Amino acid sequence: VLSGCGVYDGTEIHEASAVLVHLSRGGAEVHMYAPDVPQMHVIDHSKGQPAEAESRNVLVESARIARGKIASLAKLTTADHDAVIFPGGFGAAKNLSTFAVDGKDCKVNREVERVLKDFHKAGKPIGLCCISPVLAAKVLSGAEVTVGHEEEEGGKWPYAGTAGAIKELGAKHSHVDTKNKVVTTPAFMCETELHNIFDGIGAMVKNVLKLTGK
Repeated sequence: VLSGCGVYDGTEIHEASAVLVHLSRGGAEVHMYAPDVPQMHVIDHSKGQPAEAESRNVLVESARIARGKIASLAKLTTADHDAVIFPGGFGAAKNLSTFAVDGKDCKVNREVERVLKDFHKAGKPIGLCCISPVLAAKVLSGAEVTVGHEEEEGGKWPYAGTAGAIKELGAKHSHVDTKNKVVTTPAFMCETELHNIFDGIGAMVKNVLKLTGK
């Protein structure tokens, strides 16, 4: 499930690519989805600033990553899939929810909430990375997730504050929540080399596929 195209206003592209590579390596058949809604705003990534008087659609932007093979999130059903994975990027906190603005009091997009609850109820695994675990923390009571460390540690964990917000939502930090079948990895929440992020996402994907029992 994608949230746009670009780390500051959509899906983090490296994370989405890593998820797709590891799913391909694991022999999975992949379908991509995104909500058909306007983005919260558009960021000029060369400046890191909002682009004034510009609007974009989350589904249309996500299609860039999906190479056009994407459908509205409203069409995603548990009956047709064994698992669901949400890459990170600020789109998860801006377009899939209002976490970027409202923190622990955020609202989650109704289709995102439906998907998370449906997969959880069906006992099918849910993978999330970077900031997207806030979605599960908000929607799935008692879910165990990780977004990294609670302390900034001299710049290594620049988004450490997110961990505190997740704790306030009642979620715990872990990597594989076997009870709820929720698998998470910090990805770019940590300032580390790209290959470490790629490997962490690989571990998440591997555990998601393992939990499908196929």
